[in-house]
Amino acid sequence: MHSADLSPFDIAAILVLLAAVLGYFNHRVLGLPSSVGMTLMGAVAALVIIALGALFPGWGITTTVEAFLVNIDFHKALMEGMLSFLLFAGALHVDWQEMRVNRVPILILATVGVLISTAIVGAGIWWFAALAGIPLPFSWALVFGALISPTDPVAVMAILKRAAVPPSLQATVAGESLFNDGVGVVVFSILLTVASGQAEFSWYHALQDFSREALGGAAFGVMTGWIAFRAMRSIDEYSVEVIISLAVVMAGYSFAQMLHVSGPVAMAVAGLLIGNAGVAHAMSDTTRDYLLKFWALIDEILNAVLFLLIGLEVVLVSRQPSLLVLGLAAIPLALAARWIAVSAPLALLRRWIDLGPLSIPTLVWGGLRGGISIALALSLPEGEFRSPIVAATFVVVLFAVIIQGGSIGGLINRLTWRHGNAAGSRR
Repeated sequence: MHSADLSPFDIAAILVLLAAVLGYFNHRVLGLPSSVGMTLMGAVAALVIIALGALFPGWGITTTVEAFLVNIDFHKALMEGMLSFLLFAGALHVDWQEMRVNRVPILILATVGVLISTAIVGAGIWWFAALAGIPLPFSWALVFGALISPTDPVAVMAILKRAAVPPSLQATVAGESLFNDGVGVVVFSILLTVASGQAEFSWYHALQDFSREALGGAAFGVMTGWIAFRAMRSIDEYSVEVIISLAVVMAGYSFAQMLHVSGPVAMAVAGLLIGNAGVAHAMSDTTRDYLLKFWALIDEILNAVLFLLIGLEVVLVSRQPSLLVLGLAAIPLALAARWIAVSAPLALLRRWIDLGPLSIPTLVWGGLRGGISIALALSLPEGEFRSPIVAATFVVVLFAVIIQGGSIGGLINRLTWRHGNAAGSRR
């Protein structure tokens, strides 16, 4: 059977099988966080496939795997399928009270922070590309800045589960990551329209699109979450209430797309409402237990498949090694832009809000880029500017998930210990 002959069920079966085998190996041998372990093993598997393809070209293994991955359509699978489930599942576990206290920094980091990072990364990658002799117009460099600036809520929340982050800071990191991807997608769409020559840039139209997508998505999320909350509150049957939550995600995301509002924002808001008000006031203990465990399992399965796919997608950029230089240059650039985008707003807000000494290191090093950035990069139209952007995106994301994700827990523990000792010595 050729990869082109595989049905969607066959593809899903292969991915779940790989996720199960590699997940078992990671749990028994490596002991890494699931997102880090699956991405690392997927990347290693991709490199082994590339090596075998070079040593034994007659086998056609690289071509077969490439066709398999192209068959999946990463952008469609994530943005029109997995993302709605992952955002809702992640938002269920975010403490609204903690997030509400820090709503101002969350709002500013998710909007102004994304715009600052987009401008810095765009200008920097444009300069690096010119230095390396890679043609990349400034408008397309800004497109890269927009797709790489949002932190991935899936990657961030997968890491936060294992890190000893204070609840208030954890809610801020999770809240920002839940909403800045929706903002990033809107900014990306606006800049892509301009870069591809489909329309001239207009502040009026940009603000109109942003308001419709982001604010409209939030309003739609409140509406769908409230309807589900009222329905759950009127009955006590865990199986029906779990199905209601599933309907919110699947039908809600589809309706959001039909209404041209942000599905990611809508699912994040609906998840927050059901995970807080719904869990507290609309569910019995039995329903709460079943619903939270159901979504925890969905979250684990889709996370495993997603990060495995991120690693395997290395095969698709393996034939462009010269462009990896641009990706390596983008790593410190993305980190520097993230640091400025985080530290500048927090410095201005310090008089009113203090998130503590761990805030900037956690928000910068824990601000992982993930599947959303790759999905946006792979959605770019074919052309001479697509390849350098895709290659740079893969390098930044692999570094973020494997290196940053693998070390953020240790970094937070060391900083907590250091600040704890410093506080004790002052007493």
